[in-house]
Amino acid sequence: MFEEITANLYRIEIPLPRSPLKSLNSYLIKGEGRFLLVDTGMNRDECLSEMSAALTSLNVDLAKTDFFITHLHVDHLGLAERLVTGTSTVYFNRVEASMVSQGSKREAGWTKTDAAFLANGFPADELKVSVARHPRAHFGLTRHMDFHILREGYRLSVGDYAFECIETPGHSPGHICLYEPVKKILIAGDHILFDITPNITYWFNLENPLQAYLASLRKVYDFDIALVLPGHRRIMGDHRKRIRELEEHHRSRLNEVVAALRDGAKTAFQVTPYLTWDIEFQSWAQFPAQQKWFAFGETLAHLKYLEAEGTIQSNIEGDQTVYSI
Repeated sequence: MFEEITANLYRIEIPLPRSPLKSLNSYLIKGEGRFLLVDTGMNRDECLSEMSAALTSLNVDLAKTDFFITHLHVDHLGLAERLVTGTSTVYFNRVEASMVSQGSKREAGWTKTDAAFLANGFPADELKVSVARHPRAHFGLTRHMDFHILREGYRLSVGDYAFECIETPGHSPGHICLYEPVKKILIAGDHILFDITPNITYWFNLENPLQAYLASLRKVYDFDIALVLPGHRRIMGDHRKRIRELEEHHRSRLNEVVAALRDGAKTAFQVTPYLTWDIEFQSWAQFPAQQKWFAFGETLAHLKYLEAEGTIQSNIEGDQTVYSI
């Protein structure tokens, strides 16, 4: 399914089977003899089928198509390897380029993440299951891709659109949005979502991800934006209202973390069930291992934020990190 948002700018809705995200918003911009596709979907046949049908209907020639990927998550990046051609340029951020490449650097990163999860109380047996079932293990890149690295302020022009790259780390270490100041459009990736809240999780190479995310929200707060094009769900305006809502969401979650520690020190895994999660299970025990993985990562990010500001402290007890007020 696709729709024209503004002249020569289209949203293509790519299904994400068996994912709570439901679908991805991919954006196509038509230029004079050249196309730009922003984010792609997972590396799976269902995504390819929907994308191919839309591109055919829109008369898109992949040999004349370049790609911009907002961040490394497989629902945004994975399908790119089945769409790019020898004449395509794939624009990506420097921080995450090595994180998604095949080989030792990528594996070392995930090893560090696993070690941090174990040290903060995540059970080894459930970690093994959640890692095996993680989308990156099944629907990500399977071969090397050459990226054209983008940085803050880089301009990307196609047709009547002249986008500026805005670095917005937090949801991921190198997340980049595209801002069109004349047309007042922000292609937001997963930086700002309206129907759901972006997952802010632990990253081995991002010391305080929640602090980074909140700073990135404030960074775009004063931008003159009439239309936000998010990576998932509804397209909306009024980004300032949504930013205030997201800030309040995280303040509430931080308060929940502090409340969980009032009766004594806990590991991050022990804190996680005390937080409010929008998921259809009656108890923490019923959460699938993979959903526990996502919830735990977000809890750890909030603990790191509170520790950095001095509200809580951490100590090592045996082989575990525990947090206390």
